[in-house]
Formats: sequence, C-alpha cells, structure tokens
Amino acid sequence: MDEHLEVVLGRVQALPAFEQPLMEAVGLVLCEDVVSGLSLPGFDNSAMDGYAVQTADLAGASQDNPITLPVVGEIAAGRVEHIVVTPGTCVRIMTGAPMPRGADSVVPVEWTDGGTVNVRIAQQPALAASVRRAGEDVQAGEKVLDRDTVLGPRQIAVLAAVGRARVKARPRPRVVVVSTGAELREPGTKLGEGQIYDSNSYTLAAAARAAGAVVYRVGIVGDDPKRIMDTLSDQLVRADLVITTGGVSMGAYDVVKEELSKLGTVDFPQVAMQPGKPQGFGVLGEDEVPIFTLPGNPVSAYVSFEVFVRPALRKLMGQMPYRRRPVHGVSLDGFSSPAGKRQFVRAAATSGDEGWMASTVGGHGSHLLGGLSRSNALIVVPEDVTSVRAGDQVELWPLDEETG
Repeated sequence: MDEHLEVVLGRVQALPAFEQPLMEAVGLVLCEDVVSGLSLPGFDNSAMDGYAVQTADLAGASQDNPITLPVVGEIAAGRVEHIVVTPGTCVRIMTGAPMPRGADSVVPVEWTDGGTVNVRIAQQPALAASVRRAGEDVQAGEKVLDRDTVLGPRQIAVLAAVGRARVKARPRPRVVVVSTGAELREPGTKLGEGQIYDSNSYTLAAAARAAGAVVYRVGIVGDDPKRIMDTLSDQLVRADLVITTGGVSMGAYDVVKEELSKLGTVDFPQVAMQPGKPQGFGVLGEDEVPIFTLPGNPVSAYVSFEVFVRPALRKLMGQMPYRRRPVHGVSLDGFSSPAGKRQFVRAAATSGDEGWMASTVGGHGSHLLGGLSRSNALIVVPEDVTSVRAGDQVELWPLDEETG
C-alpha cells in the first residue's frame, strides 16, 4: 500500500497558484506572505458607546456625588467631526467612532444618565479606558499571514481588514467522477432485474467535495469500451484529476482495465490491502491528467479514496499533511485480519478522558454500506497482524476531522 501511495504522490504535482477573490480562497492554501499596508486600528477610536472625556475632570465622581459635564457634540462611527474636548466638557461618542482631540478616555453610557445636553457621570474612568489605540492590533508593514497557511474564516477576516480583496492561492482541483457497469441505474429510477443503484459515483463525488475539490459527477457510462474512452477523452478538458469506479478487477467485463491498459500510461497493480486490492493509477492525455480507477465494490471504492485519492487531492492543493493523522486507541471488539494485507475496518470511535475507543460496525464485506454509514473511523491493521483482541491498542483514522 505504501509503495502504491508513493507512486501516486510522486506523479501528482501541486497546482499552480493564482490570484483569487477572498471568498473563493476559503479553504485554500495561501502562496504568499501577506504584509499589511496599514495599521489596525487605523486611528484611535472608542471601544464603547459613551462619552469622550478628559479623565481629570471626573476626579471624585461617584453614585452619591456625580459630576455633570456639558455635551458639546456627538461623533458616530464612520463620521469625522472636528470637535475638541476642552477641560470641563465632553462629547457623546459611539463604538468605533474616532476619538476627538483633547479627550483621553471614554465613559461607558452605563455610568451616566444618558444626557444629550448635559450628562451626569457617576464614576471616573482610568486614563485611556475604552480607547482602542491606532496600531495596537497590527502595525503597517507587519506580516499578518505566512505562505502555506490554509485560509479559514479567521484568516479571511484579517485579509479583509487590511484591505486585501484578492490573494494568491492554489485552486481547488477539478475532479471528474465516472461510474462504469451495465448493472447500474440512477437513484430515483426504477430498477430492473439484476440492477442496482449507482452509489459509488455519489460517494466519491461527495468525498472529493468534502476534501475541497470542485466535482463534476458524470454518472454512469455502462460497460461499452468506446463510450468509456470517449467519455474520458471529453472530460479531460475540465479535469485536474479523474476518478472511475468499477471494471478494474480480473473479470471478463472489466473493460476499464482492458481499455486503459492499451494506452501504456495507466498501471493496474494488486495492492496488499483489504478492502481495495485491485487498483489502477496513471495519467491521460497530453496534459497527463492523473486518473484513479477504483474498485466497483462500494466500501472498496471509499477506502481506496481515503488511502490514495484524498492524499493526491491534498497534494494538488498544497495542503499538508497528505495523509490523515492517525490516532491510537483501544479496540472494543476482537476480529481477525488477513496475513500480508493491511486491513481497514469500519468502526464507530469516540474520544474521552480515557482516550480513543473504537467498536467495529457491520461486517468486513466490501459491499456492506450500512456499516460504512454508521462508521466515523477506520481501524488500520498492519500486514503482520492476523488478529486483534478486545482491549488491544490499534491505529485509528478518524474520518470526520477537517484536517489531517
């Protein structure tokens, strides 16, 4: 398995970065250091609704001995009023409004009677209380984000605050998903004898989208060799990566393997893992678009995506680490594992004060989607382990975590 993943990651290269609008960059990897061209805040401003004052005017103010000051003006956020606070006066001020000249503190409105002509103030503020100083958050010329940062809501916030409308980032990979198989039908249609609904293309499209890709689900193309090859050729124009499912095993009708093998650019190794033994990987077309041909059994297809395709997508986007970060926990169930194969067992895992605990769900069959739907982790059993007992320490891949 590790050898095949090494081949995949050795062939896939990160997509070139380009300037993108902020909202298009959410979840992408930043490809530049961002230096602020301005200070944050850009000017001294009020942190409260209240009154801009000279602190010395309020010495001794209390509930029993309030001090009354005349209100000589009002400043709202977004407005510049050329008002000066002279000794013995104050200015009504709103949160975010620029501090007027002469004022050194802000009295919260809660300490006052809210007057608009004269105001009674029942407490003296500390010097510079409730004042946001220019540059106290970010100084002009300061680096606010490092290259290789994954842009989430908090990073978008600072980019917008310093006035960046666009940033240089690696784009989302465009992924084309194709299902093959004469027995497949679209969900919502009527099944005939021997037919099943196509779950794989939906599973893989959803998994690719969850990994950050832009997904084009082509749907079912059957088992016709010409139609399969024509479909793949047509889709290359909008693909950074192609995923097919089905037709890669050893059967008489495994036409994906048969047709792509003729190109000489796609290999079909048998990988020492369960589920997911039959794999295919290579490139198509002049642009050498990577293609993954995954098994047709639904659990095999999903596990193969997690093991091979998801790391490739993360490398295309420049996201580290490529693999999921494993954790260690305790298996609550015992089960056997085939010698010489790395096994991925569906599990329901929880994390508490005693660490991770995992129970197996469903059977080990590669067609059992019910158990997969109830799982949130994979127990990874090494090739040299043939049995796991209840209480044994195991490696887990949590599947619902955003990163790693």
